[in-house]
Amino acid sequence: MVADRAFISLRDITKVYGSGQTAFQALKGVNLDVAQGDFVAVMGPSGSGKSTAMNILGCLDVPTSGTFLFKGHHVETLERDQRALLRRKYLGFVFQGFNLLARTSALENVELPLLYRGDPKQERREAAMSALDKVGLGKWWDHTPAELSGGQQQRVAIARAIVTNPDVLLADEPTGNLDSARSVEIMELLSSLNRDAGITVLMVTHEPDMAEFARTIVHFKDGLVDRIEPGHGKKATH
Repeated sequence: MVADRAFISLRDITKVYGSGQTAFQALKGVNLDVAQGDFVAVMGPSGSGKSTAMNILGCLDVPTSGTFLFKGHHVETLERDQRALLRRKYLGFVFQGFNLLARTSALENVELPLLYRGDPKQERREAAMSALDKVGLGKWWDHTPAELSGGQQQRVAIARAIVTNPDVLLADEPTGNLDSARSVEIMELLSSLNRDAGITVLMVTHEPDMAEFARTIVHFKDGLVDRIEPGHGKKATH
């Protein structure tokens, strides 16, 4: 794919932590294109650079050198506040640990990004309920995390990630704290959001059976993209 036509493009991306003799090069010249609407699983052993690359893709960190294009715009040149605006407008995040506020309802948890954005209360409520409906939890809107299963909590976290209608959903080990059955449920949900809502999904996973749901699998090794292979794009079986 031609770089300037890619939805997301990394060119010769390096990342160095520290300096002098203690310097560690986490990324050594990563090149990667992501097409709009793709579902990408990012895999690799610990220390391979996949998490560093995902942090850069999520505008949570900046490269030491190289070019990062998002919709044709040079992200590597943005200031901290500009990157924060890009995250807020275009990106949604799902983490292994759910990161829900314990004493607030599912609805209130999902509303948070809109609250930070300054949206009016009624608009927040309607958008949050719509997001909960999309993940199958509309009837559970008033339950706190303690009243929900692990799979349900992750669904709330996904609803919170999509309530802003992001173009890209970044998921870091989204099934890492779930049993097999709940893991499949979450992967089927991510697949449906990718397929039906057109959200581009970038997911880090250690689990090959979870990566089967992706349409593209990127393998990292020693700070570089080792290989890229097609995934199966596995769909729901029940």
